Amino acid sequence: MFKLGQKQVLHVEKTVPMGVFLIEEGNGQEHVLLPRRQVPGNVSIGTALEVFLYKDSEDRIIATTKEPALKLHEVGYLTVKEVGRIGAFLDWGLDKDLLLPFHEQPRKRVVQGQNCLVAVYLDKSSRLCATMNVYPYLRTDSPYIAGDEVTGTVYQTSRNFGTFVAVDDMFSALIPQKELVRELEIGEKVRARVTMVKPDGKLDLSIREKTWVQMALDEERLLEMLRSGGGSISFNDKASPELIRREAKMSKNEFKRAVGGLLKAGRIRIEEDSIVLLEESK
Repeated sequence: MFKLGQKQVLHVEKTVPMGVFLIEEGNGQEHVLLPRRQVPGNVSIGTALEVFLYKDSEDRIIATTKEPALKLHEVGYLTVKEVGRIGAFLDWGLDKDLLLPFHEQPRKRVVQGQNCLVAVYLDKSSRLCATMNVYPYLRTDSPYIAGDEVTGTVYQTSRNFGTFVAVDDMFSALIPQKELVRELEIGEKVRARVTMVKPDGKLDLSIREKTWVQMALDEERLLEMLRSGGGSISFNDKASPELIRREAKMSKNEFKRAVGGLLKAGRIRIEEDSIVLLEESK
């Protein structure tokens, strides 16, 4: 049985002007063409060849000795060669480019020259295509434990769950909504800390520092806001969580903690609808 999107060892059945026909050993009912320009020298009937199987522009299964950048269900980066009426075409190292349909792209569509994190899948017509929804194809056997620093690529966002990240572009991870201090863009590279390894092997991440480090960073961020605002800002820790996150890039709890730290240190004064930097007013 031929396996689309994978490499197989097949045997030369016969030579034809277009190349050679290959068959599985012990199964002469199906054959596939290896084009002449890819046939190695000194090939004879019965010669074993390792080939990759995909479909050509006429939807026929064809063999190639070229190595694709990605095989079926693999995840990695491919470059957009051009954008057509049904999607984008990606360079994966073969004669026929790999289609990334529009419905397999995020809301912001890809453009020519862009490097995209994708997985290869078989569509309903058994054609190899690419998808930017790599979640089902990411591994859950990472070597990481809680506390480890990791890097990854954002591939999906959800208001309910948070931001999905492919750690090392291969392992499944999530930055929960409560851990997000700013919006992350699809395709963005992030550094994060593993906070939990779930029973199924997926990772929970945080882009915040450890609590005591984050407190100092948040206090400094608030001081910078006050300085750039001429010594005050027009809201305080009673403001809505949405306003605080938008203006301060912190959760309300983080903001209140930063305000409390600076208040205790005598560096700010809280007024009815503002915060004033005392060190600037002395």
